[in-house]
Amino acid sequence: MASTAASLDIPVPADRVWQLVGGFDALPDWLPYITSSTASEGGRVRSLTNEEGGVIVERLLAFDDTARTYSYAILSAPFPVTDYVATLTVHEVPGQDASRVEWSGVFTPVGVDDAEAVALFHGIFGDGLAALRRTLAA
Repeated sequence: MASTAASLDIPVPADRVWQLVGGFDALPDWLPYITSSTASEGGRVRSLTNEEGGVIVERLLAFDDTARTYSYAILSAPFPVTDYVATLTVHEVPGQDASRVEWSGVFTPVGVDDAEAVALFHGIFGDGLAALRRTLAA
């Protein structure tokens, strides 16, 4: 399996960040390349549509509102990986009115080498966190 992670400090309190990202169906609210999200199975499955019209279906695996974290798996997507599981977590930065947001994932590349799959998801995570910071700054 391959893995990657990205983190970003945001000058916004953790509770405010979590209020935006903590909803499993909330990606279109802060991630510009996800244009829509449709929840099913009581909110445990989300069907995302990206800017190119591709569909990504993900299942919520774990959710902890107090710890401000959730993990999810991709059920189907136009990505060259299987066994994808990712976690999004919002931490308080001690002594500051700020947050550290971490997005990490593990996966098995299919048809590409580990480095290419890692670069793909590292870019998605890093770009996503930068978009989150811009959304919160607006």
